[in-house]
Amino acid sequence: MHDIRAIRDNPDAYDRGWASRGMSPQTPAILDLDRKLRAAQTALQDAQGRRNEASKLIGQAKARKDEAEAQRLMAEVETLKGLMIDQAEQEKLSGELLSALLASLPNIPAPDVPAGADEHGNEEQRRWGQAAAIKAPKDHVALGEGLGLMDFEAAARTSGARFVYLKGQLARLERAIGAFMLDIQTGEHGYTEVSPPLLVRDEAVFGTNQLPKFAEDLFKTTDGKWLIPTAEVSLTNMVLGQILEEGDLPMRLTALTPCFRSEAGASGRDTRGMIRQHQFYKVELVSIVAPEKSDEEHERMTDCAEAILKRLELPYRTMLLCTGDMGFGARKTYDLEVWMPSQGQYREISSCSNCGDFQARRMDARVRRAGEKGTRFLHTLNGSGLAVGRTLVAILENYQDEGGRIAIPPPLKPYMGGETHIG
Repeated sequence: MHDIRAIRDNPDAYDRGWASRGMSPQTPAILDLDRKLRAAQTALQDAQGRRNEASKLIGQAKARKDEAEAQRLMAEVETLKGLMIDQAEQEKLSGELLSALLASLPNIPAPDVPAGADEHGNEEQRRWGQAAAIKAPKDHVALGEGLGLMDFEAAARTSGARFVYLKGQLARLERAIGAFMLDIQTGEHGYTEVSPPLLVRDEAVFGTNQLPKFAEDLFKTTDGKWLIPTAEVSLTNMVLGQILEEGDLPMRLTALTPCFRSEAGASGRDTRGMIRQHQFYKVELVSIVAPEKSDEEHERMTDCAEAILKRLELPYRTMLLCTGDMGFGARKTYDLEVWMPSQGQYREISSCSNCGDFQARRMDARVRRAGEKGTRFLHTLNGSGLAVGRTLVAILENYQDEGGRIAIPPPLKPYMGGETHIG
């Protein structure tokens, strides 16, 4: 959400920001609705004031038995009542249109975000790890099905496309990956583990900017609740409508949850395998901080996500997303992309975003500094630490041998009963 006062003060800055995302100027329509809203508010207040004054004068006119003046004033009051109804309706309409327009517009990119139309404008920041030399690498589907531990056909019969059954050691490996990630983020990086709701109300998905623009990407239950597309929704909305004390910050939260996505905009993309599914597990990282701390926290969060890939010895690169490739609510985003031998390229496995006060305005979440009466909007950040399914895919492909066995990364062996290989 955006601050209308800031837009009034510097409309060009907002139009430049939206233009960098490939959008046409938005402030003319915003400021026009804002003028109509304020004009209606002023007219309503003036009419209310005049009605109150006329009502007093009616009593005075009757006291001096000036019936003609009393009748004139009563007629004026009736006219003012009609005017007040009209202006109240105009105020409501303009306010709703303005709120809807502001809610439909993405966040403004940070000054250091590179300009670009799509992923080709992203900038590589660093690389880590050396890709193993694997002769004729198989993809994760061939590996999983070859082991008899991954079944897409059975999942398609029961649930349709973009689902999978994992069995035996692969099911255990998925569980091991999630537990390992949580243990690192809570034990070493200071995140508090949360077991959050998986079903949320409209206010929650609006607060983290999935509504209204991305409703088609979500699953909705018959009673009007939404299945979370990521634990970001549940975790960030823990401060929905709250005023926190600055001494309570930063809040660092993590959760391992199933995530549910319709993938409405991904028709034909990654239809093979586990890269893009309707249901998957992810360890989410959320930070809620004071405004002046969010840039520093963004770097820290990205480091925490990278630490998992380093521990698992999975080669990756860190990309700074350009203006045209960032998510709707993000002010600045780093993507971590892990090496996939079968594809000969890096694929996204984590996205860490600083949303600034964008989500906090939608949630009305604020912070109060000690000794001050006023409040400020919080800053929120979120990231994957990591996507469990894609991590499993990366392990299968990077730790395969020519016979189709999978070596278990050393940090995961304690979670796998000490086993060294799958298959």
